Order: sequence, then structure tokens, then C-alpha cells
Amino acid sequence: MNPRMFAGLLFLVLPIAEIFVLIKVGQWIGALATVFLVVFGAVLGALLIRHQGFVTLSRVRASMERGEVPAEAMLEGAVLFASGILLLVPGFLTDLAGLAALLPPVRRALVRSFLRGPRQPPSAGGGGEPRGPYTIEGEFRRDE
Repeated sequence: MNPRMFAGLLFLVLPIAEIFVLIKVGQWIGALATVFLVVFGAVLGALLIRHQGFVTLSRVRASMERGEVPAEAMLEGAVLFASGILLLVPGFLTDLAGLAALLPPVRRALVRSFLRGPRQPPSAGGGGEPRGPYTIEGEFRRDE
């Protein structure tokens, strides 16, 4: 499935699923309590994002002071931003996804899976293009 098709399907299915869950929760606990939970989730998420954002910023600064590239910490900041967007979208499913991304172990697992890159399927015949770095042999001469 290509990314555009997946995004289109997501934008179609997610709102329908959110509305369904909101209706079911509203029937179970009442409309006022459902609205309260949605607003409470957004406020709690904003507070958690603020706290986790400061923690991530301090990790970026510490990495830079050590002379390291803070790639992992910066990607964690991007995941925090995405989780903030998910928490601001009204609904329980997006709130669950946003809150899950706020958990440091989940966030680090997402970042590490992103840094590993896409998984390559094994080649059918064992041949094909080589994987990984390759060396081009040759000779050179330095002219001074």
C-alpha cells in the first residue's frame, strides 16, 4: 500500500472510528462526562508534553555539550510534537495514541525503529543488487 493511499484511508477511517467510540462512551458514561474526559485528556496531554519537552531539550543540550550529534533526542522531540497534535484532536483513540507516544520507552522504540529504516524483503534468487555499502576498486595518483 503506497503512503498516499494509506493517508487517505486513515483520514477516512479515523474520524469514523473516533465518532463511534465517542458515541459508545457517551452512551456508557453520559455526554457531559465524555466531554469532560476529552477536555481533560487534552489538558493532561499538554502538561505532559511540556514536561517531556523540557526533559528532551535538556538531553539535546547535554549531547551537544559532549560533542555528540543529538539525532535521537531531536527525533524524540518530533515524536513529542506529533503526540501533542494527537492529543489536541478530540477523541479517545487519538488520545490513547498520543499518550502512548509520551511514554519514554514507547517513544524511544519509535525513534529507534525510524533510525533503523525500512525493512528490506529478502531477494528471491539470492542475487540482485548488493545490500549495504560497496567498494569501487581503482587506482589514483596524486599530482602536486
